[in-house]
Amino acid sequence: MTGDPRTEREEEALAGGGVNDVVRIGATVRRPTGPWTATVHALLDHLRARGFTAAPCAHGRDSEGREVLDFLPGQVAHYPLADHVRTDATLRAVGRLLRNYHDATADFVPPPDAVWYAPVREPAEVVCHGDVAPYNCVFDGSGAVALIDFDTAHPGPRVWDLAYAAYRFAPLTGPGNDDFHLPVAEQARRLRLFADAYGLGDADRRVLAATARQRLEHLVQHMHERAAAGSAAFAGHIAAGHDALYRADAAHIARHQDRLTAALG
Repeated sequence: MTGDPRTEREEEALAGGGVNDVVRIGATVRRPTGPWTATVHALLDHLRARGFTAAPCAHGRDSEGREVLDFLPGQVAHYPLADHVRTDATLRAVGRLLRNYHDATADFVPPPDAVWYAPVREPAEVVCHGDVAPYNCVFDGSGAVALIDFDTAHPGPRVWDLAYAAYRFAPLTGPGNDDFHLPVAEQARRLRLFADAYGLGDADRRVLAATARQRLEHLVQHMHERAAAGSAAFAGHIAAGHDALYRADAAHIARHQDRLTAALG
């Protein structure tokens, strides 16, 4: 789509967008593109063909070169999280939503010239969303109803995606994280609830906590690589201490990994 007349309508800046500037125009969202955009749009087309409606449809690009996506009604959560985002019901809803998304991607065949934001991670069982967190979920009165922002999608194992979602929603945060922290016993209980809602297999349950720690270590490395490459957004995150927070949370998971894993048995 080019020369879309809707670009002439008033733009409304949307909250969030920690890396990208995102605006709403009418029933659409406009976002900056990257080398991976065409591949992500092929994925979104596949999801719709598979009957998965909990993601936006892609409508090409506008006259300014931005990608055009459906605006999904509802609220996106931001920190500090509202009470309804912290409930067991929301945790279960996100687990089910992520399972349905993964299952819908299992037979996706990427285009021959596919480009992903992140490298393919083996075993490539599904297409990982890459950033399942409250700020990338849409909520309504019934709970989490959709996923947005698929820029970081890439083929990988289910548990790689699930581990980061568990970190954000259980959550597996240390006592120094003011975003959302619970006692370890409650984290373990909610981690089991999340895995059950997803229908996670035994082999992945044994590595879920360890994978969450690895996922945070990988995130810190990625932040520094992007900042070194000139990303002002990631440099700002590091200056704000986000990398130190993730390191502390990874250390928290490592300290309690056996207890968290035992709760999943």
